[in-house]
Amino acid sequence: MAREKVYLEEVFPSPFMQLWGIFRKTPVAMVGFCCFIFLVVLAIFAPIIAPYNPIDGNLDMILVPPAWHEDGNVSYLLGTDDLGRDMLSRLMYGTSLTFGLSFIVVVFSLVIGVVIGSISALTTGFKSSFLNHCLDVVLSIPSLLLAIIIVAILGPGISNTVWAVAIVFIPQFIHITRYAVKEEFRKDYVLASRLDGANNFRILYYSVFPNIVERLMSQATLAQSAAILDIATLGFLGLGAQIPLPEWGSILANGLERFYIAPWTVYLPGLAILFAVVATNLVGEGIRHALKLRKDN
Repeated sequence: MAREKVYLEEVFPSPFMQLWGIFRKTPVAMVGFCCFIFLVVLAIFAPIIAPYNPIDGNLDMILVPPAWHEDGNVSYLLGTDDLGRDMLSRLMYGTSLTFGLSFIVVVFSLVIGVVIGSISALTTGFKSSFLNHCLDVVLSIPSLLLAIIIVAILGPGISNTVWAVAIVFIPQFIHITRYAVKEEFRKDYVLASRLDGANNFRILYYSVFPNIVERLMSQATLAQSAAILDIATLGFLGLGAQIPLPEWGSILANGLERFYIAPWTVYLPGLAILFAVVATNLVGEGIRHALKLRKDN
């Protein structure tokens, strides 16, 4: 009886799996990734796990220090503010408003920017040159300044803040998508697809996008850290989330007047903003480091 011959097929990982394999070998990047996932989960489930309502106050518990203070109360782990509102609950809900909205803003800007950038990369002549110069002008203006101008026109409020920050970040994604697509279209595999009869949109979807998704993810992490700061800054200036919404920037601004008697109302939201920005930047740096190593290999 003839023996069966078994041939093992060699499986090559996709570019995304190669990137993940390099990314997870970087301990600092994985710490940032775990913190990022923690913030995402907290932003989604904050209304369920928060111990108190972030808006309702307890006038018998005004300016209670954190539980580790000698005058603290274990029922209010991070203390209360000037209206007796639980700081822990407000910070949890603030995760949805500051971090969560920054994530939504970046996803919206990414989708719009990729669509416009891809179309502009396929155009030539006057239209392409005009768009390129317009993008250079817009990108030369600091994102926060442009967001303040847009909010000043639309009016203060959390919804107008979201729209303003989203509009500000669209040109960045248009710019990086346009140049990434143009760079990929000069490569040989695109020429092979053209010779095979594929049109531009098919080449974009099946050939180009899988090769630029990592760069878009890297840019998205940079944009999200900037979006967190922009949303918090607009809230701090009174142009973003209005009282009594527990947005981190507005919480920080509300506690400034009582910094010397209740410093926890200032440094806790400040630490929350710092934690979110550092976690997002660590993920972005990990992606960029993994991209560099994959390219070198």
